[in-house]
Amino acid sequence: MKKLFRNAMLVAASALLAVSVSSCNKPNETTDEANKETKEAIVKQYLNHTVYPTYTNLANETDKLVECLESLKANMTQNNVNDATVTFLEARHWWEMSEAFLFGAANDFGIDPHIDSWPLDEDAFNNLMASPSMIATLANDEDGTVAGEQLGNALLGFHGIEYILFRDGQPRNVDELNDDMITYIVAVARDLRNRCFQLEVSWNPEAAQAHKDLMEELEFNTTVIGSDNTYGDNMTLAGQAGSTYATFTNALEAIADGCIDIADEVGTSKIGKCHTGEDVTYVESPYSQKSIRDFYDNITSIKNAYMGGLEGQRDETISVHTYIKDNNAELDTKAVNAIENALTAINNMKAPFVQYYMDASAGKAMEACQDLSDVMAEVKAEFAKIDNK
Repeated sequence: MKKLFRNAMLVAASALLAVSVSSCNKPNETTDEANKETKEAIVKQYLNHTVYPTYTNLANETDKLVECLESLKANMTQNNVNDATVTFLEARHWWEMSEAFLFGAANDFGIDPHIDSWPLDEDAFNNLMASPSMIATLANDEDGTVAGEQLGNALLGFHGIEYILFRDGQPRNVDELNDDMITYIVAVARDLRNRCFQLEVSWNPEAAQAHKDLMEELEFNTTVIGSDNTYGDNMTLAGQAGSTYATFTNALEAIADGCIDIADEVGTSKIGKCHTGEDVTYVESPYSQKSIRDFYDNITSIKNAYMGGLEGQRDETISVHTYIKDNNAELDTKAVNAIENALTAINNMKAPFVQYYMDASAGKAMEACQDLSDVMAEVKAEFAKIDNK
């Protein structure tokens, strides 16, 4: 009887232990699921309120730029030059605001170097202007594909257009322009528009139908390589078959990587190459003298990615910022401060950068950007630590 009783007690104890273990595991499973839902919500907020509206605005503004330059071609007036410069700078603003997410279509399809290489190759430009046959070809380039296929990156994109429209930070005098120059930038602007439509359509499944139609007509790739998914769908499907992201943690790490890369590029290359004397010709936007604005917009793109959206669309409760804050408040404070410090340092740079790249203020901005890159690397590492808690 004692043996039977003892066995019964062991069975009961085992059952109680099983219940206890189950009770301990259940909150962890619930926490893990909630954590996944939180990360998924952050990714969707990031796409819907940072990536998609940025690329939509970029696509729309480059479309307007084509219209402005076509008007300038039809009627060469100073007012039309001035209007084109305003639209150019707005389009340029949205491109620079996208540089925290150059991963994806911008990288996979070579769009970044295609539309944003500098400095402009002035020798190649002069050779182009001296070629009546090539100018005639560009004059018939109604959809921008000839420019995109036959002109090299150093003659394409924003900086080719900037070279024609600006001098010394001001709109060019219309008397300095000729028909061949305008023929050139109209063709280049059409190619620029095409590539910006490609960015929008490649990311956003709800992109404008007219933009989708043009991409289909031009036979441009607009899905993740080897997949039928847009880059946006690829992120929202993290953890599912067909997505390149095994988990939503991987998607958050990609967001952090984009921030790390552009902070490093602004500090090390865009500012650093000139400031250190490594390459004093490596000045972005020298003709419009908007280099500092470019840098500021680049860091703002990090702020938007981290804080939960564009200003006016931001929801900090569904952001990397709040996710990190809830798990490591000290690191979040470092990240927020590093973003603001970089913005302040860039804003305090002596302008224009093309003349004052050796100024001490450029060095301070360079250091602030590198600090930001380092902190964003800590943020990336934190995602895995949170998963392993």
